[in-house]
Amino acid sequence: MRIGQGYDIHPLKEGRRLILGGIEIPHTHGLDGHSDADALVHAVCDALLGAMGEGDLGKRYPSSNPQFKDLSSLTMLQDIAEMLAQKGYYLVNLDTVIMAQSPKLGPYLEPMAARMAEVLHVDSGHVNVKVKSGEGIGMIGRQEGIATQAVCLIDEVRTSSS
Repeated sequence: MRIGQGYDIHPLKEGRRLILGGIEIPHTHGLDGHSDADALVHAVCDALLGAMGEGDLGKRYPSSNPQFKDLSSLTMLQDIAEMLAQKGYYLVNLDTVIMAQSPKLGPYLEPMAARMAEVLHVDSGHVNVKVKSGEGIGMIGRQEGIATQAVCLIDEVRTSSS
């Protein structure tokens, strides 16, 4: 068994779509970044890459490469899910937290978990998404950005001879 952790943070910017966990959320601001800036999926990708000992998302999808401009983070997650299977691992579980003052994300947590579980080829019960407010403190509390964390557990696929 192997454990990975991921973290991401993006500033909020007017005129961008807010995408979290592969779901578009109505809001006046979106996350600013080179790709679609889905900070939750980015943290999940980093957790999975870390668990596999494969570096981080910036190594695979550098923001300096124009090919990745506005790329869907779900495309990145799909690539990493395929790598996970190719390396002989499966996802045991994934636990995430979104740190955001606004918008209210409660109604979107289950759809986020379901969307990421679909891409990862696991039951949605293996993916957990939580949200915590910034309590009005710091850049999260001032609604300047959104931060995310993810922790995953992966294990080796067992063969009949194992």
